Order: sequence, then structure tokens, then C-alpha cells
Amino acid sequence: MPYRTLSAAFSPDRLSWLDPVIRFLLRSRLVWVFLFASLMLSGCVKSEVGIDFESPNRGAIVQHIRLDERLTSFSNGTAKTWLDSIEKRVRRVQGKTRRLSNQEILVTIPFGNGEELETRFNEFFSPTNSPKTRSAQKELDLPKLDSHLSVQQGNFLLLQRHRLIYDLDLRSLGVLASDGSLLASPGSLIELEFGLTTPWGARNIIHRSKTPISTRREGNQLIWTLQPGQSNHLEAVFWLPNPLGIGTVLIVAIVAGGIYLRRTLPTPTVSPPLAPSS
Repeated sequence: MPYRTLSAAFSPDRLSWLDPVIRFLLRSRLVWVFLFASLMLSGCVKSEVGIDFESPNRGAIVQHIRLDERLTSFSNGTAKTWLDSIEKRVRRVQGKTRRLSNQEILVTIPFGNGEELETRFNEFFSPTNSPKTRSAQKELDLPKLDSHLSVQQGNFLLLQRHRLIYDLDLRSLGVLASDGSLLASPGSLIELEFGLTTPWGARNIIHRSKTPISTRREGNQLIWTLQPGQSNHLEAVFWLPNPLGIGTVLIVAIVAGGIYLRRTLPTPTVSPPLAPSS
């Protein structure tokens, strides 16, 4: 009799109320793994991306990547393969890399104007159209990140107005629920910053419809702290001198000055030669 009572108490019909709990635990096991990794590998990857405008016709894209020793010791082969793939992509956009250590790399990609900046930046950070890149991404099992930079330029007489817009979708780095909401963010694992340096500084543009991103200023550099696991929208406006307009104004000023001097200065008179004395 007791055996039958115990069996009836734990029959499938009586345990049906546990099904949602079991399904939730199975569905959320990735969250627990992610939280455990966040505690053990906090601050494993730090990436700083910067765009430096020295002048309207000269600048560089700079990326500084640092991997924590705990990450390289845990998966040294994967980290080395990833850094090697970065070096190959840099060479394709005529850039240079410098290995500061086994865990640290510095990338420099020069550009000559805003259009070249946009082309090289998008080719380097979003090379999804290349078959070699797709095969390497599949081999490393890297998440797909949507990245796009656009630079809008307006020419005035003496100045150039630049509007930089950058969209970076990092939701693939987080653990999402079925409705698309973020369950676990990799913010403790990955630190990402984006900087913009210009001669006269830049103004951050904030849209109410977009999620605000933390920013700070260091001199003429504007720095955004990106949010892993979310979609990031960055926008800034900055001014640069217009070399063509400045050159045109100088030429016009020189010509106008020459005409003015020609009209205002007295015309030199030539005295007749003296007659020879007899």
C-alpha cells in the first residue's frame, strides 16, 4: 500500500507541473555557463578602436587589442589563430600590425580622406563578402557582427563639416531569450571602446530613439564605451580646415593685393637724357 501511494505521487500526471521548470533549466543552462565564465575570466578581451584625423587629407585607423593571460593559457591555439587572421585582414587594406606581446597587438591603417576611411574601415571590420574570411570565421566559430561606418562631408569656403555615423550590432555576443531580450551580457568578459580624435574636437550626437552610450572626453578625443550584447549607434560631427578653400582665398588675396598696389603706387617717371655740353 505505501509503495502504491509513493508511485502514484510521482506518476507522470502528477509531475506535469514540473515540465515548465525543467524546460526553463535546460533552456537557461547557457546562462549559467556564461555567468560562471564571467566570474572566472573577467576582463579577458579589451579592444580599443580609434580614428585619428591629423588633417583633412591624412589620418589613421588604430586598433589596440589586449588578451588576458588567463584566456591565452585556456585556449592559446584559438587566440593565436584569431590574431593571425587580424594580421591578414590588415595587410589586405594596406595597414600594418605590431605584436607588442603574445597577448597584445597594435593595428594601424592609414587613410587619405573621408571616403577612403569609410572604404577601408568597412572592409577591415566587416569583411563578410570575402570567401577566405567566411571560411576562417566558420573554422573559428566566430559570431557574426554587423558593422558599418559612414562619413558624410560638406564643403564650405574655409571649413569642411564631417558627420560620422557608426552602427555596431553586438547582440550575437550575448545570450538572448526567445523574444530577443538580453539574458546575459558579456560586458565583464569584453571591454570595447571607440575613439575619435580630431584637431578641434568632435560633438557627440544623441538620438532619443537610440540607446544612449557612455562617452567621455580626453583632450580632443571623444571616446564611446560600447555595450557588448546590444546594438550600438554612434554619431558625431566635427570640423576640419578646407585646404582647397584656404588656397583659393590666398590666391584671390594675392591677386587683389597686386592690383591694389598697382593702382595706388605712383607711376615712376623717366627723366629725359641730358644734352651733351659743347
